[in-house]
Amino acid sequence: MNIIKSVYAGSWYPDNLNECKKEINHYILSSNYIKASGKKYIGGIVPHAGWYYSGQIACNVINLLKDENSPDVIVIFGMHLSMGSSHYIITSGEWETPFGNLAIHAGFAKALTDKFSFVAANSSNCSMDNTIELQLPFIKYFFKNASILPIGVPPDAESIEIGNAIADISKKLGINIKVIGSTDLTHYGENFGFTPKGLGANAYKWVKYENDAAIIKSMLAMDSKEVLNQAKKNSNACCSGAAAATIAALGKMGARKTEKIAYSSSYEKSPGDSFVGYVGIVAN
Repeated sequence: MNIIKSVYAGSWYPDNLNECKKEINHYILSSNYIKASGKKYIGGIVPHAGWYYSGQIACNVINLLKDENSPDVIVIFGMHLSMGSSHYIITSGEWETPFGNLAIHAGFAKALTDKFSFVAANSSNCSMDNTIELQLPFIKYFFKNASILPIGVPPDAESIEIGNAIADISKKLGINIKVIGSTDLTHYGENFGFTPKGLGANAYKWVKYENDAAIIKSMLAMDSKEVLNQAKKNSNACCSGAAAATIAALGKMGARKTEKIAYSSSYEKSPGDSFVGYVGIVAN
């Protein structure tokens, strides 16, 4: 059995069921947590820092995807990939979480790999990547019977085509899906070699109100190409391919409206000259 281990459990998030439950319940009871409104959300954008920094946003987005029809598969786009990188997919097996293993939907994976060229990742060659793993305990907690399809996509045009294909394949196979894209926003400061506005409070304000706001605007407009353009021009997303593919899939699935449910950054938790932005977006 191909079982991918949870390498970030115990550091970036709790490594046991009870502590994960405790953390999730803490998020849900927070005054900043957005409660379900009765809308049918079909996917969204989540951040992927350690739970201390962005767990509440990711948890909130994934919880809002619940409705009366439980999904068969949750497609997760992520991975830190640059232009020119290969596309990656996990085609079979399971991924470990503190709540139990999540099965990979092999049939969906095969239908996608029949159409596009991927590097097939597994337990022996799956590189350590927080973008997908950090979402999995939330998925297992809120969607106990769902399978997953983890996909890594770089910031290129084919990633948008893959997003579109996800919607077509799920319809053809009769599979009910939700789609999640994992990306953090601007990585600012000397720790990341990116200081176009110097350091201090003014730099933080620029990141929040201008740089991050610009790419969030393109996500809310469901403009996949502009998401890629923004990230290339302004360095305001670390996984723009994942965001672009997700937006393309959601549009093809019929999403007509997006909502930003939260924005934050590591600055709020640990004020300093180096920080990272986070956003939570849902679509229906």
